[in-house]
Amino acid sequence: MRRSHGANGHTLVEFVIAMALGLIVTAGAISLYATQRSAFERASNATQIREAGLTALLLIGQQLQMAGFVPAGVVGYNAPAPLFGCSRGRPIGADDNPGCSSLSSGSDGVAIRYVGDGVSTWPSSSGQITDCVGQGIKSGDATLGSEGVPVVNRYFANVSDSTGEPELYCDGNGNAGTAQPLVEGVERLRLRYWLAGAAAAIDASAVPTDQWTNIVAVDLCVIVRGAPQGQRSRYIDCDGVSTFGTDLRPRQAFSRRVALRNRMEVSS
Repeated sequence: MRRSHGANGHTLVEFVIAMALGLIVTAGAISLYATQRSAFERASNATQIREAGLTALLLIGQQLQMAGFVPAGVVGYNAPAPLFGCSRGRPIGADDNPGCSSLSSGSDGVAIRYVGDGVSTWPSSSGQITDCVGQGIKSGDATLGSEGVPVVNRYFANVSDSTGEPELYCDGNGNAGTAQPLVEGVERLRLRYWLAGAAAAIDASAVPTDQWTNIVAVDLCVIVRGAPQGQRSRYIDCDGVSTFGTDLRPRQAFSRRVALRNRMEVSS
């Protein structure tokens, strides 16, 4: 009987050891899975942030390069300044007399003007010149012929009322006053303007009203916010300052300088 009790005791000890080892292996596997999942989510987050930032720079940069463009066949066209910007606000009002409306996001905004034709814009299915979100622009009887049609696209970043996420918006004159989201995650735009002959770029609020026709280049920066990742993180903002995030979302700034192709003669 004593031997039987001893065997049972050994069996119980072995069972306990096996259970402990099993729990250790399971805990290790769970920890490894959690680490790999976290690394995957961070990598995916970083990729989405980068794609959003580069897309925003591309979209706005291309439009800035179009600012002031008038097709060769258009004569006698008298347009307002090719650019108009707002510091911490979005452009509003009539195209020939714009103003600014403040944004809680702190984003800057910019209105970009040029004359559209069959080359500078994609035609709609009905042959109309289109704005930044593909809306056909009605301008009298003008078509894609030599007359051209004025295009006015207004960009800014703001928080979506439906999703609560920041987005890059454009308000085109195909249906003015109905801004549409273009890129999710864009939290803020920062634009600084180079006047012809200036030694440094300045904010929109510092550009004299009569000097918007003398802008030769724009420093464009966008800040993109990612999905929550469980901890606060630092990022370099549009002014080159290391900033600690106020929430658990990573951020990254993307920037480029864009020369206005149709104003190059001013700087020569």
